[in-house]
Amino acid sequence: MTLTVNQFVRIFAGAFVLISLALGVESSPLFVSSNFLWFTAFVGVNLFQSGFTRFCPLENILRKFGVKDGPSCS
Repeated sequence: MTLTVNQFVRIFAGAFVLISLALGVESSPLFVSSNFLWFTAFVGVNLFQSGFTRFCPLENILRKFGVKDGPSCS
């Protein structure tokens, strides 16, 4: 199975949100600092703006590494 750019973006965004929540929520056994929640906000804002502008830095990076675009989700 070959992953597409869209799938990679979703996987990376989900992983970064979960990791930053684990590191930023005080009740987590992995808690480091509540400042990690800013990273969660950054990922959310980036996803939100890319929905309108279709600009996503991770997409550009993945395409440069040769990851193919898949069928669009319509």
